[in-house]
Formats: sequence, C-alpha cells, structure tokens
Amino acid sequence: MWLLIFGIVIALMIASIVYLVGCVGRFDAVKRIAGSGKWTGRLLSFGILAVCFALTAMLTSVVNAIVIFLHIAAFFLLFGIVIRIAERLTGKKSDVYWQGWLALGFSVVYLAAGYVLCSHVWQKNYQLRTDKELGTLRIALIADSHIGTTFDGEGFAGHLRAIEQQHPDLLIVAGDFVDDGTRKEDMIRSCQALGGIEVPLGVWFAYGNHDRGYSESIEYTASELEKALRDNGVHVLKDDTEPVDGRFYIAGRCDRSFGTRKSMEELLSGIEPDKYIIVIDHQPNDYENEANSAADLVLSGHTHGGQLIPITYVGELFHILDSTYGHENRKGTDFIVTSGISDWELLFKTGTRSEYVIIDVTQDG
Repeated sequence: MWLLIFGIVIALMIASIVYLVGCVGRFDAVKRIAGSGKWTGRLLSFGILAVCFALTAMLTSVVNAIVIFLHIAAFFLLFGIVIRIAERLTGKKSDVYWQGWLALGFSVVYLAAGYVLCSHVWQKNYQLRTDKELGTLRIALIADSHIGTTFDGEGFAGHLRAIEQQHPDLLIVAGDFVDDGTRKEDMIRSCQALGGIEVPLGVWFAYGNHDRGYSESIEYTASELEKALRDNGVHVLKDDTEPVDGRFYIAGRCDRSFGTRKSMEELLSGIEPDKYIIVIDHQPNDYENEANSAADLVLSGHTHGGQLIPITYVGELFHILDSTYGHENRKGTDFIVTSGISDWELLFKTGTRSEYVIIDVTQDG
C-alpha cells in the first residue's frame, strides 16, 4: 500500500513539475528575462521551481514541500480551466496573466488556513448516554500528538493545562504520542506533563503505530518510553483491561501494526459485562468485532481527520478504515475518532482541524 502511495506521489510530482514549468514561463518577468529563446525560458522556469522547492524543503521538510507544490499545481490547473472558460464565454483575452496570479494568491491563502487548522488546537465535545450504572463521567481524549511536529514537550504541557481546565475525570491517550523525530528531552517532558495533569481517575495510554518507532534514528527505545510513562503514573495498556473506580473498565488494545494482538473476545473475557466498558484502539478498523463485543465506547485516532482534501475519505473508500472522523453508533456501541491534537510531519490540515475531545457520558434515568 505504501509503495503504491509513494509511486502515485512521485508520478504526480513529475507531472506537476512539467506542467508548472510551462505555467511559470508565462509570467511577464520570466518572459522578459528569457527573451525569445524557448528552451531558455523552460530552463529558467525549471530553475525557479527548483530553487523554490529547495528553500521550502529547508524551511519545512521535503514532505511538506511536496504537499505545497502539489497544491500549487492543482490551483494552476483549476484557474487555467476557469480562465479558459471565461475567455470563451466573453470572447476576450486579458493581457493580465490571471491564471498565474490567482493560483499563487489562492495557494497562499489556502495553505495558510491549512497551517492554522493544523497548528492551532480546538476543543470538540460529545454528549453520550448509557443505561448502565455509571453516573456521570467526563473523559478527555487526545491522540496523534506526534511530539515535535507542531509543538515540543513544553507546548504539549500547555495543551494539557487547557484540557485540565475542563475538569475531566480521566485522560485517555489513544496512540501516536511520539514519533521517530521526537527528541528524547521532549518525550521526557511530555511524559512529565501527563504525570502532572490533575485528573482524579488517572491517565490511560494505548500504543499507536508510531510510538515504537520505524527507524534507528529515534533517540530512545520503546522500553525507555514505556518506563517514562509508567514513572509518571500513566497506565500503559497493551492488550490489558483494568477496572476503574468500581464503575467501569478501560481496555487498551495493542495497535494492529504490532502484528498479533488479542481478539475482542479475548481482551474482554472475564470482566463484568454490566459495567461500562471503554476500549482504546488507535486505528479505527475493527468496528464489526468491537460492535459485537460488550464494549460501550471505542476511542480511536490515527486518521488525522482525513488530513487533506481530496484524500479525506480514501481510507474508507478502500476499506482500510471503518471511519475517518467523528461519532457513530453501531449495534449500541459508540465509536469516536478524533482528528488528533497535532500531526505526523505535515504542517497542513484541510477539511479538518487539530483538536482535543471532551466526552460527557451520562446514565439514563
């Protein structure tokens, strides 16, 4: 799957560069410098694109530079179609290169909005009800902090202070807490922040696909991360289920990327089904089995809310994921997927935004 995605991105980048070379060459300043030489203009345009890509990659990253260039190419294509239609309808052709200026201007505004949607964090609220003897329960949920992408350890601590002001009973961390690029000092500071948040019923953590790292460049081991979490009082669940406050259970599933993990039947065996059951599962892709189990609430992240238009619902379209974002109820089980408090590598979100979640569960009657 990843090889297919990589191949598609490379193909799109090559097509975008070829297309943008022609587009950039139509700006008056480029035409004046290039003169009448056709290949001179093309080489100049390619040079401008290469320099802009290199500077963008240096200021952000190669991945973000690719995202930016693909968006710019898409807007050049869009406004090229719009301008051509307008010229045919009016029968007039403007001396102003509207396609270029509109594409550049719209790209700046659109990507700036995407940056704000990614780097700022909003609060999302859900109200749920249960017929089980629970009373009231306020849950704070975060996922996909990927420490180091949009905030460091101290920035993470600031977001936890905002969550603390909502007076949740417990905090659930639904995976991808850290990433390969997370510095060890930020990992430690973030674990300390989790240990310092005032939540009466504790902090509960289940692994995501990034938490154990994918490369040897990571500055700490998986065991060092787990130790830092446990040393700060965080409950680390790896296919474990624990009773809480005599009122409910929390079950944390190993991420599907681990290769093997307990089935829902194995995970929830031996617990009291009349108690409210919360399941943490980083990737939202086992809804059928979870809905058929005794679980009352399943909390996930991983999707980043679909990340970018137009790929928002690709995971669901290809049946990689059961849901991309939000709340739904299947067979009496509530499922919530958060868009995440930060992001992996990318600095832009479109069609979604970064968030932490507050869930109020109230007993009927």
